Amino acid sequence: MMEEKQTIFSGIQPSGNLTLGNYLGALKNWVDLQEEFNCYYCVVDMHAITVRQEPAELRKRCGDLLALMVAAGLDPEKNTIYVQSHVSAHAELAWILNCYTYMGELNRMTQFKDKAQRHPDNLNAGLYTYPVLMAADILLYHANLVPVGVDQKQHLEITRDIALRFNNLYGDVFTIPEPYIPKAGAKIMSLQEPEKKMSKSDPNPNGYIALMDPPDVIARKIRRAVTDSDGEIRCCEEKPGVSNLLSIYGALRGKSPEEAEKDFAGMNYGALKEAVCEAVISALEPLQSRFQEIRADKEFLNRLMGEGAEKAAKTAYKTLAKVQRKVGFGPKKF
Repeated sequence: MMEEKQTIFSGIQPSGNLTLGNYLGALKNWVDLQEEFNCYYCVVDMHAITVRQEPAELRKRCGDLLALMVAAGLDPEKNTIYVQSHVSAHAELAWILNCYTYMGELNRMTQFKDKAQRHPDNLNAGLYTYPVLMAADILLYHANLVPVGVDQKQHLEITRDIALRFNNLYGDVFTIPEPYIPKAGAKIMSLQEPEKKMSKSDPNPNGYIALMDPPDVIARKIRRAVTDSDGEIRCCEEKPGVSNLLSIYGALRGKSPEEAEKDFAGMNYGALKEAVCEAVISALEPLQSRFQEIRADKEFLNRLMGEGAEKAAKTAYKTLAKVQRKVGFGPKKF
């Protein structure tokens, strides 16, 4: 008898250009998971509007992100890939869970405090209850595992608290999710400030490599990457810039940073940077080419959106109906 696959849920915001860090830290790992797990990958456009968006640009970025997921190697037949707002069960469950979430819990969310400082002119309720919508995202699909970074750890903890509270009241309704720690995942840092994570919101474009950057731009950014003055290629805390370049090279060549270090024994930083250039460009060129093909095929992309949402909705509405029944909502008569 075949063992049932565990379910993984992960969402990604359609905000700005995805970076090499997003690819190596998320997309590339997602591709590796699709054989082993039942995967739901969601473009979380509902989360994105907690900060002001230009509507036409948001719609475009959602399409770009779906195309990019497939270009990166995610198979729509093996995964459920969809846009969050296309499955209204996310919003419906979020409202119910709002009523089972305490103000004190939301007040402790550090990401709200950080975003509130960055957007003081737009302190909206959605920003405050963002973790509840995230809980709904995860709990709708009975996710066993959720890949989380340090910045999302608190949100998974509150998801677990809400689910346990609900289950204690109404029985075994939700699966309690656990964090998923990838077997091998590279944490890619800024090329200009290697103590900080590579980010698409970095005001300095030389700090990150966007997935759609052309080869000459990629090469220029890597050649300008911050290293240090001692000239020795070692992976250690005291050499964050060099360690970051080794992490990038290793992640793309299937090696640990320590293994990558051995490839450059006796070489200088110029040789390291050229090898990183070659590794990044050779990985991104086919992805970029495939992305352009998919993005140009509107019929395929529309079908992908529709079929993904339909597939996600089957599970989501089943969960939602059970929750509605448990809290006392009557059956729908239409």
